[in-house]
Amino acid sequence: MSQTASQRNPTRAVRVGGIQMGAGAPIAVQSMAATRTQDIEATVRQVELIMAAGADLVRIAVDSSKDVEALATVRERTGATLSVDLQENYRLASEVAPHVDKMRYNPGHLHHHEKEKTIAQKVAFIAETAERHDCALRIGVNCGSVDPRMMERYDGDHATAIVASALEHCALLDAMGFSRYVVSLKDSDWKKVVAVNRAFAQERPDVPLHLGVTEAGMPPDGIIKTRVAFEQLIAEGIGDTVRVSLTVPFDDKGQEVTVAREILRDIAVGRFRSVPPGMDEGLNIISCPSCSRVENERFIELAQDVKTMTAYAKEHDITIAVMGCRVNGPGETDDADLGLWCGPTAVNLKKGPEPLGQYSYDEILGRLKVEVDALIAGRAPHATGVH
Repeated sequence: MSQTASQRNPTRAVRVGGIQMGAGAPIAVQSMAATRTQDIEATVRQVELIMAAGADLVRIAVDSSKDVEALATVRERTGATLSVDLQENYRLASEVAPHVDKMRYNPGHLHHHEKEKTIAQKVAFIAETAERHDCALRIGVNCGSVDPRMMERYDGDHATAIVASALEHCALLDAMGFSRYVVSLKDSDWKKVVAVNRAFAQERPDVPLHLGVTEAGMPPDGIIKTRVAFEQLIAEGIGDTVRVSLTVPFDDKGQEVTVAREILRDIAVGRFRSVPPGMDEGLNIISCPSCSRVENERFIELAQDVKTMTAYAKEHDITIAVMGCRVNGPGETDDADLGLWCGPTAVNLKKGPEPLGQYSYDEILGRLKVEVDALIAGRAPHATGVH
């Protein structure tokens, strides 16, 4: 983490609590609590676990007024630098801002509420709230929830829409005189992460970037995907804060931080890992790192079971997405061959964007195997007339 300012993009300084991001400051490492925020004891314990692993910042998801009440108590019980996800309800900003150092909003979620208001009016509310409570902001653009206006404008081109959405929101905040923000552009495909961050950095080299491969999955695959993306971007001077997203049990959540630190140390001394042969070939399992939105803790166990059960298909080019909640699950499984997103009592199964039904946690593995076998059979040489 000894990269000098001359090696890094000349981004401006953004203060987040007692941390500086950008302007040559050390690359900040962050993680996210994978607990229900209303479970205060568990959330405090996980925040402290993540901080003990060496994090600079911990993010917590807030989706309701009860979550805000819990957040206030968490804030009282920890000295950690805290960030919060506003999720789909941007108006919660006024309630959460007094308790955190940074707020993240997703441009793709601003169209859900108060449709009579413009995007600019909603962004102004968030920015004014942040200014009033001494908060930084993150514009967090995500592949699974891209602003539908941008998707229509660019004819479904995800990469272009992601970059355009981020640039639009930077311009909105700039016009309001609010410069205390960073940007993230995330995808589960490491190649797209590299491409969109490069494109954005060319347009706005002044804006600090938060790097991450969303839903990278379980170790070791999730670590490899993240490492390759970080090596390419950070070596080019792109990136001011990072988050490694791994699907791991509660007590292993600090691994996101230790892995991030290891990757940064390696890059700083020029120790790079080559891309493994066949890295983007064969079975690809995408899974989110879990957070307070997860409605059934069996999600993490299910992700592990899916990996074990589908090992026989490792040579086949099939992507399976396992998502833990209703917020990201529906959209972020659309591009997978098969997608699972988990509810409180059932798992929703999809084939691409097409719903296939709901199944209990006990039934889903058997049903998934039927679909995997059908995909393999459909792609077999005899099925295409090739001999």
